[in-house]
Amino acid sequence: MKYFLLFVCLLLSMMATAQSNDMAAHAKEVSQHYTALPNQYDFTTVKKESISDKITRQYVMGAQSMLVKWTLKKGAIISLHFHPNEQVTWITKGSVKVLSQGKEFIVKAGGILIIPPNVPHEFYALEDTIDIDFFTPAREDWLNGTANYFRL
Repeated sequence: MKYFLLFVCLLLSMMATAQSNDMAAHAKEVSQHYTALPNQYDFTTVKKESISDKITRQYVMGAQSMLVKWTLKKGAIISLHFHPNEQVTWITKGSVKVLSQGKEFIVKAGGILIIPPNVPHEFYALEDTIDIDFFTPAREDWLNGTANYFRL
């Protein structure tokens, strides 16, 4: 019985070593084929775009997505619009009223609203607000300058 347990322990040890070697070999193989690296950003250094006297926008992009920080002063309006992007809105400070298809959503600090692609919506800042939005894919209308729905 002692020899049997010793044999099982030795076998398990060999299997673990082989699995570890396989994982290391696979990681090396993957790294040889994919050379992109993560990008790190700090919103305190990202350029601020003044959309109006009440709306400031900052954004960073990945290959297929965009992360946006909106700073909205009370009374700011982002007019009715729609886009082919899914939008995840996270209010981190303040609150907004979002109107979409006859429904009203009040989103307060800590709240999240997910807007499917091509769904019309508009935002009203009920107080000074920080809004973090995630878009996928990235907003081509911003990149090519065709977005024209901001109220100044």
